Amino acid sequence: LAFKTGEIKCENMEFGVCSSTPQTSSDILQTDVQKNTTKKTSKKKTHSCSECERIFSNEANLLKHQRTHTDKKPYQCSECGKCFHLSNSLQIHQHVHAGEKPYHCSECGKSFSQKSHLRIHHRIHTGEKPYECSECGNSFRTLGTFLKHQRVHTGEKPYQCSECGKSFIQPGHLRIHERIHSGEKPYKCLEYCGKRFSQHMNLCQHQIIHTGEKRHHCLLCDKKFRDNFELQSHQRTHTGEKPYKCSECGKSFTVCRSLIIHQRIHTGEKPFQCSECGRSFRDKGTLRQHRKTHTEEKPYYCSVCGRNFRHEKTIHKHKCINNGLYTNDVGSEA
Repeated sequence: LAFKTGEIKCENMEFGVCSSTPQTSSDILQTDVQKNTTKKTSKKKTHSCSECERIFSNEANLLKHQRTHTDKKPYQCSECGKCFHLSNSLQIHQHVHAGEKPYHCSECGKSFSQKSHLRIHHRIHTGEKPYECSECGNSFRTLGTFLKHQRVHTGEKPYQCSECGKSFIQPGHLRIHERIHSGEKPYKCLEYCGKRFSQHMNLCQHQIIHTGEKRHHCLLCDKKFRDNFELQSHQRTHTGEKPYKCSECGKSFTVCRSLIIHQRIHTGEKPFQCSECGRSFRDKGTLRQHRKTHTEEKPYYCSVCGRNFRHEKTIHKHKCINNGLYTNDVGSEA
């Protein structure tokens, strides 16, 4: 077959007849561009994580991501020794030591060292809790808190103490527990009394004793509380909500701490020991009450009969038994 000059040879010639619509030079150019683009796309490699099937555009990002599935944290802070999966996570963390807080809340003016912390803080003002537990319906502001909460239902305790073998739901709980063995108390009340604490949260709660500050108030009864945890626990007295259920007996509780203490009935665990007599208890509050038997301390005073009692529940029982005597009692307990 002969082709005139300027014509484009058709690749679809069959028995001397073109099997497709005649193409111009621009049509052919467009087709070539599409073919080249397709080839480039097909050559583009995708890197998939074998643990969670997330896909990454390059191997470097995949390797960084895979550290989240392991304990490998190669980037260590020279100030406090804390380790991180990523170098930029370490850089962000170092703002804490430098005292830098460049991210400010437009609602209340509070400042943060990390943008992500500000974003989470904003949810306090908006009330947003995007992570909901399918087991109990409880909602959470952060993904991390939600994932930790789920272990309450599963009973999973993946973090074990190398000293005593005790296991914990969260790595932070293990770190705090390990300070019992080491005696470490890194948090000091600098402004007021110099008392030291093993947990930063305990220091913050302690400092409120000096300031008397109660920033968190209940919208239903206007009662005020020192921290948000106390407020949330209180609010369940209005709603009747008991989201924490014992997997052994089915009993439910308003706060997670009550469930943990209750579970010790089933396990027999009594981690709080009296230094005077060696007797052990399931919770710290019962140990405190017990210690009064050694000191003879009786702080609860009956204004009607003048008797003193060691425990609040004992004076309450005393008043119930002698109810007739206390009809007009307006006195307060010392």
